[in-house]
Amino acid sequence: MAINKVVSGADEAVKDIPDGAVLAIGGFGLCGIPENSISALIRKGVKQLTCISNNAGVDDFGIGLMMQTRQVKKMISSYVGENKLFESLVLSGELQVELNPQGTLAERLRAAGAGIPAFFTPTGVGTLVADGKEVREFEGRQYVMERALKADFALVKAWRGDAMGNLVFRKTSRNFNPLCAVAGKITIAEVEEIVPVGSIDPEHVHLPGIYVKRIYQGRNYEKRIEKRTVRKG
Repeated sequence: MAINKVVSGADEAVKDIPDGAVLAIGGFGLCGIPENSISALIRKGVKQLTCISNNAGVDDFGIGLMMQTRQVKKMISSYVGENKLFESLVLSGELQVELNPQGTLAERLRAAGAGIPAFFTPTGVGTLVADGKEVREFEGRQYVMERALKADFALVKAWRGDAMGNLVFRKTSRNFNPLCAVAGKITIAEVEEIVPVGSIDPEHVHLPGIYVKRIYQGRNYEKRIEKRTVRKG
């Protein structure tokens, strides 16, 4: 008998996320972000959140919407350069920020999913990134210790999924969504399409359903472009 993890929608999926929760939020820039789950968190009004995300959204979209409502206490990110509200909140002391090199952020999430509490990387040695952290030498090279990033809840967005939670991502959205998913104690997936169990070829599953606790079909995706560039000439 197949396990059915489908819930009615975003509001039901996030209903037990409390104030002060640590969230791993998928997406790369504005690509593949869990738009419906973020909107549901705003409706719920949950506060004092710590958000682990590749990005901080933009002023009027993504995590930036939760900054407008002052629901985010701390951001753990690698790229935050497209959000002016983020900048003003940090400078005023209203928002804490922990910046990570992008590869380090990815590995910290992956390590959490693999049950690895910490690891050593050469990235950041001799910079502010290494301040207060253990540094060791291996084979004549310096490495800084980074701790795994665990989350109470992970919010991810996939292209397709089935009732057992098996997920398929499309293109750039595959970068951080699977990493966030494995780092969460409870992973909530929104998908563009829910398909029958067995219709996804096992060879095409990007994230096995064992990592997913709840899944629902999202709607009205905007899929914005974070920064549009046009070739001159």
